Amino acid sequence: MAFKVYVDGQEGTTGLRLLDYLAARDDIELLRIDADKRKDAAERARLLNAADVAFLCLPDAASREAVALLDNPATCLIDASTAFRTDSDWAYGLPELAPGQRDAIRATKRIANPGCHASAFVMLTRPLVEAGLLPAATPLTAYSITGYSGGGKQLIAAYEAGQDDPRLAAPRPYAMSLSHKHLPEMRVHGGLDQAPVFTPIVGPFLKGLSVTIPLHVSQLPAGTTAAALHEAYVAHYADEPFVRVMPLDDMANLDGGFFEVQGCNDTNRVDLFVFGNAEQIALVARLDNLGKGAAGAAVQSMNVHLGLDETTGLSA
Repeated sequence: MAFKVYVDGQEGTTGLRLLDYLAARDDIELLRIDADKRKDAAERARLLNAADVAFLCLPDAASREAVALLDNPATCLIDASTAFRTDSDWAYGLPELAPGQRDAIRATKRIANPGCHASAFVMLTRPLVEAGLLPAATPLTAYSITGYSGGGKQLIAAYEAGQDDPRLAAPRPYAMSLSHKHLPEMRVHGGLDQAPVFTPIVGPFLKGLSVTIPLHVSQLPAGTTAAALHEAYVAHYADEPFVRVMPLDDMANLDGGFFEVQGCNDTNRVDLFVFGNAEQIALVARLDNLGKGAAGAAVQSMNVHLGLDETTGLSA
């Protein structure tokens, strides 16, 4: 019997990508809303309550409104907004986060899908904090380079229409108020006492994302080396189907010395890198911001929740 699945907000970037994933599966029955009823609360409520799994691809306030429309206790909600990512009543939808996270995702009917920047950042920090190699009180900085699809339909349209605009040809840092919406989950799920100083940068390419955390060895416990951090990743992510820990100082996967941000595109994979010397270390994670950074992660959590093979419908 096919699982009934509804995507609320199916016209947005994440919603459309989710439909691509789900429409290709024969174990999913997609519940679709008529275009003229997309804002009809009664029709949305009917579909939400008819679904085994409902994805919310909506702004924060609209996601909260959608939750209020649900009265079927059997419907699992997977929310792609930032509304519930640090809410203790919701499971964080990152199965690789820590031992027991898959159990939490299976047991709940409320799953908060991680943010794209946050996924990469948390996957770098959490294993090191848990291994005692990165003190939770360490003041961190991080920067992220991402494709313009992360900004949604309006930014995609601006880039695709403005190919002759020289401003769009260069990388553009943003969120200069230092209050990016992913910061709370980066702190909480990264295992940190304080959020990092975080600079996201949008580039003139559709998709792909990498987060870099620079470290001074002097910030770490005495005797900690780049090799020790790398070994912690290998241990933490052993047997994870969607995580690839690349060799230490992996120059072979650089393109003439340049890092390829788009190297995980069209997959649900995360690649983790450690580069370092005796004084400095760079931790890097890359993923497809529309895949493991959004829709792919949501499908992965759905698979876990439903007791399916976690990799169903996803590419590593």
